[in-house]
Amino acid sequence: MTRSEILQSPKIMLVAGEASGDQLGGRLMAAIRARLPEARFIGVGGPRMTGEGLNSLFPMDEMSVMGLAEVLPHIPHLLKRIRQTAEYALEQQPDVVITIDAPDFSFRVGKKLKGNGIPLVHYVAPSVWAWRPGRAKKIAGFLDHLLALLPFEPPYFERVGLPTTFIGHSAVEERHGGDAARFRDQHGIAPDCKILTVLPGSRNSEVTRLLPVFREVCERLAGDFPDTRIVVPTVSKVAQVVSDAVSDWPLQPIVVTGDQDRRDAFAASHAALAASGTVSLELAITGVPHVIGYKLSPITAWIARRLLRIDTVTIVNLVLGRKLVPEFLQQDCTPDRIIPVLKSLMADGAGRTTQLDGFDAATTMLGFGDRPPSEKAADVIIEIIEKNSSAKAGISGQ
Repeated sequence: MTRSEILQSPKIMLVAGEASGDQLGGRLMAAIRARLPEARFIGVGGPRMTGEGLNSLFPMDEMSVMGLAEVLPHIPHLLKRIRQTAEYALEQQPDVVITIDAPDFSFRVGKKLKGNGIPLVHYVAPSVWAWRPGRAKKIAGFLDHLLALLPFEPPYFERVGLPTTFIGHSAVEERHGGDAARFRDQHGIAPDCKILTVLPGSRNSEVTRLLPVFREVCERLAGDFPDTRIVVPTVSKVAQVVSDAVSDWPLQPIVVTGDQDRRDAFAASHAALAASGTVSLELAITGVPHVIGYKLSPITAWIARRLLRIDTVTIVNLVLGRKLVPEFLQQDCTPDRIIPVLKSLMADGAGRTTQLDGFDAATTMLGFGDRPPSEKAADVIIEIIEKNSSAKAGISGQ
């Protein structure tokens, strides 16, 4: 295949390991196709990437495990999938391989591809500023480029020789994407009825730990806010578990799945109680005051306490350099601690205004108002393909 043919219809391999990575991959595929309509996509992904034309090598859900205690039983199968993914890349010889988050899986694939002439890009920089800073040098040994979501991340990797581009956080692409009136009409919720959104996570391990705590919070809040409705946006792989768990909760919980329903629910929400993760930033971008509650397994938490170099796990707090969003982690993740803060947000207390003001500053720093991050990422990928195809063809200066 000639260089011009490669640029017109490149073969691009993407590997995502969980729901958030599937969202990133899907947006990136759409942005690349807008520039290169004949681009071909292969690899591993979920429903969002499948919707953009990817035929996944195996179900992405097989990789969606988290924490030492959760991962151990799955190690043999994960190692098999790592080998399969790397072998598939070597067989297909794509013009670029893009691994998306899920570093335990992605980096093992990357190491197996090192030295085989396939450019390797990783999307979402590992949190070396939070723990294990030595990882930056290690991944620089096999990656060709890194796409960073946070503005302070590139220097950590550039100082060890890994080209890194801050593209902004993909969640900023979702701002103003929800329709509050449509959501209320669809579910028969009056315009003056407050909605509390509850987000217990996207993994079985998360929802089983958090739902009992979140349930008690909602039961006790029901006495103070009897006209409130609870909405529980979730993802398909845990939807049944979540639906069964909340079926007898107070305040008539509404469980929704799907991107648009999620955005509509956020747009209609007055406040939220959420698991730690990207969802906190999504809530901030939509302007929903919230609190974070999270629990890891005892073993994973013990290890994390000894490795973490930061005192907050929330992106908005990290970007602003202060604890704007209250966090209740591990032994602090209790109804007694969560309820007073959440009650203040529901009752339009001072903490609500403070959060909303801080959200505007944080989202601007994360790229809101600039070009969409997926488009910036697509620019980087296409440039890498162009350079690599020129090198293969022996063309210089183009």
